[in-house]
Amino acid sequence: MEKIYPDSGVELTPLISRHYDFLMKLGSYGKYQGFINRAIHKMEIKPGDTILDLGCGTGKNACLMGNYLSEEEGAKVVGLDISEVMMEQFVANCKHFPFIVPKKQRVDEPFDLGEKFDKVFISFVIHGFPHEIRKKIIKNALLHLKEGGNFFILDFAEFNMDEMPALHRIIFKKVECKYAFDYIEKDWKEILAEFGFHDFREDLFMKNYVRLLKAVK
Repeated sequence: MEKIYPDSGVELTPLISRHYDFLMKLGSYGKYQGFINRAIHKMEIKPGDTILDLGCGTGKNACLMGNYLSEEEGAKVVGLDISEVMMEQFVANCKHFPFIVPKKQRVDEPFDLGEKFDKVFISFVIHGFPHEIRKKIIKNALLHLKEGGNFFILDFAEFNMDEMPALHRIIFKKVECKYAFDYIEKDWKEILAEFGFHDFREDLFMKNYVRLLKAVK
């Protein structure tokens, strides 16, 4: 598979895509699902919320959101991804939630779904792109949010890699793409504020190396 961004780690091969959830569990020493559960809880999802999930992957996050939602109250989750393998798993994982739907769509180029959402969520995707491409993703989130809606970025926190314990630093350098090193050094509240976002809140996980950053449109 030819990559659009050769130095990126978020463009996955079909083999990795098929076993993505297992690999994330393995790579986090079994802690991945736990902090994802806590992060979704921190989103304060209401039964009638509409949510756009950018780079939705296998649908595991969307399914967790579905536990807080009610079809009777008009809830909806739209998950966007470009991987056919991910889409197949999404459909299988979320089959018990008729209000959760996948759509094949790139998130790194401008698009317009023709509707606006209460929440936009992106999990461990945005760090894997060049910074100019990240800005396109932020613009897509902004376009698809209602006024007062919330943008949630679940990804690496801001930290100094040189201050990490040696083992963690070795793993991070081995596993992550070069764009991740740039991502952790940036002030994301300042970046989002440039797009008009405000009222930031952050919740930290995994020894403060992972953050759920909330920004309001």
